[in-house]
Amino acid sequence: MNNKQNLLFIGEAMLELVNKSEGYLGKSFAGDVYNTSVYLKRAFAQFNAKFVSALGQDKLSQEFITCIENEAIDTSLIAESGKHHMGAYMVVNDEHGERSFIYWRNDSAAKRMMSLLAKQLSDQATESNDIVFFSGITIAILLPKERELFWTFLKKQKSMGARIVFDPNYRPALWESVETAKAEIHTAFTLSDWLMPGLDDFKALYQLSTIEECIEFCSAYEFDELLIKQGSDAVHIIDKDGHAVNEIIASQNVVDTTSAGDAFNGVYLGARLSGKSALYATRLANYAASKVIESPGAIMPKSLFIEALTQWRSKNK
Repeated sequence: MNNKQNLLFIGEAMLELVNKSEGYLGKSFAGDVYNTSVYLKRAFAQFNAKFVSALGQDKLSQEFITCIENEAIDTSLIAESGKHHMGAYMVVNDEHGERSFIYWRNDSAAKRMMSLLAKQLSDQATESNDIVFFSGITIAILLPKERELFWTFLKKQKSMGARIVFDPNYRPALWESVETAKAEIHTAFTLSDWLMPGLDDFKALYQLSTIEECIEFCSAYEFDELLIKQGSDAVHIIDKDGHAVNEIIASQNVVDTTSAGDAFNGVYLGARLSGKSALYATRLANYAASKVIESPGAIMPKSLFIEALTQWRSKNK
């Protein structure tokens, strides 16, 4: 297995505000695809991960660049806008750690990333990437004309041999309509080699309530691997070897469920690209996600995350 693979993560990053104590907000940065890139890179440092997005030229955007560079993620495909800025959101948690969000992102630079990155992506079109990862949120935030540019770029990458990995991560409030969401996600499913949806995506978008219905729905598409997540219940994996059901161990210390799925995606993807079995990848990703939800916010402290994974690996060789 080639450990020098180039991975593109296309999405948005936002300022994240989290309640730390009474009257005090903690500041950090997050976004589903960005979170996935961070956790993959932390768990599998050998990969060359690039984050593809757009920011402003303001102080917060510059702070984010410093933050992502500290994660050893390539920033050469992050554009800067002189007219638009980074979006923001606040996490609100209930007594069980379940979260909801308040967003300020309508005028963000990320919504225009494809136009802002036109020259860089034109140059990138001649480079070979092994993996391109994106989510339904990536598509949803883009302005309509930007989506056309996005699909053109993705098709070019696929024609050059890149494997396309997609998590629908359906958020109804981000889409103009259910019909638009279905049409765009259909295009994503058609182009993708690996699908990583959650059962909740199918329930909300297609009113499918069982794993069997979801598998039947996805059978209309060609894919190498289909992974269906369902929170703390078992993960289902369908590939050339058949249908595997891998159990999940739920955390008993839930503080904040933000980014649990993102952490799972990143660590699972990194493990699979490292040649690990789907069972091993599921267990490692499950453990990683269980540690992430024990900390507030999307990105847990780096040292704690790496320490936790090191301990797990020493016991599960």
